[in-house]
Amino acid sequence: MELVYDPTRPDIRRDPFPLYQQLQENDPVHWSEPLQSWIVTRYADVRKVAMSKELSPDRLTPFYEASRGERRELLTEIMRYLNRWLVFRDPPEHTRLRRLLNTVFTPSAIASLRPTITGTVEHILADIDDSQPIDFISKFAMLLPGYVIMDMLDIPREDFPKIKVWSDDMRLFIGSARDVPDKYQRAHDGCVNMAEYFRGVIRERRANPGEDFVSRMTKARDEGNMLTEDELIATCMLLLFAGHETTTNLLGNAVKAMIDFPEQRERLRENPDMIETAVEEFLRYDGPSNSIARVVAVDHELGGKQLRKGERVFAMINAANRDPQQFERPQDLDLSRSPNRHLTFGQGPHFCLGAPLARLEGNVALAIIAERFPNLRAADKEPDWVDALIMRGLMRLPVRLT
Repeated sequence: MELVYDPTRPDIRRDPFPLYQQLQENDPVHWSEPLQSWIVTRYADVRKVAMSKELSPDRLTPFYEASRGERRELLTEIMRYLNRWLVFRDPPEHTRLRRLLNTVFTPSAIASLRPTITGTVEHILADIDDSQPIDFISKFAMLLPGYVIMDMLDIPREDFPKIKVWSDDMRLFIGSARDVPDKYQRAHDGCVNMAEYFRGVIRERRANPGEDFVSRMTKARDEGNMLTEDELIATCMLLLFAGHETTTNLLGNAVKAMIDFPEQRERLRENPDMIETAVEEFLRYDGPSNSIARVVAVDHELGGKQLRKGERVFAMINAANRDPQQFERPQDLDLSRSPNRHLTFGQGPHFCLGAPLARLEGNVALAIIAERFPNLRAADKEPDWVDALIMRGLMRLPVRLT
């Protein structure tokens, strides 16, 4: 049977790992006709893609330049901001932006958030009726990282519902959703609304600066450089989007893994000091980042296949994280796994800026959940997976906490 990677198939969206394994064994650099893109699945090749100077992270500009008519009009405003996101920039602009942001997102600044994160976890759990089935995503996994990011930016938590709608609409475009016919209009509206929201926040912080991360970014300097107005807006949008989407997926996927492997959950409950290795294993086993996207900048060969300038490449992080050439028993969840050199946060210059925050939120939240809910289990309804090629997460996860 011919292997075809098509993420619109419900079975692939639900569980892509059997196909990833077949691709690794038989066609590790696979041309997907449905996507008109290369699909890379082996660990060594995915790492090579992440580090390669022959591939560009700017996948938006070629798409925009090839667009015409109404779609191009909708994409123009999206490009104004998203093309300034750190994740889509090549050096030297990527280097300049990263250096500026590193002065704000220091290890000590992130570590200082632990008490706030702990308090937020307790606050959310206090509002949950654990005697009834709940949707873990909407009742917990979505709220925690959203509130944490909003507290970091010092914007009101009560604004989260509308910001979440904008973020979800942007995700349709950024995450490469395949089954949403009006995704460009919705992504445009979400982008414009979020940009205007943060424009107002930045204006207020310049007039009344504080110790929040928006104020710090307005004051960030490096060798005389500073962030422009549009770069500030774009970075706020990126922090809100990536900061809550990725961690929501981490928490949801991890809790599903706890349900699927109750013996591992019990190990964690009995050995809470293993939480850091447990979080790394959750990140590896079914991580929140399904793939990274690149565009071929220079003709070259990868895995015996000829890649041509302009072609798209999706390096499947979650496939690489279960490559038997890199991990023993890769299909097993082992919360004590060490070493655990997963690729979930990327490699090289584009290593995820928010990785320390995602890890901290995972460590705090999942330790509390494992300790407090020893009888955690699935509710009657099936979980519902997000329609996205870049992200990997759940729209809905019905659970019984007690």
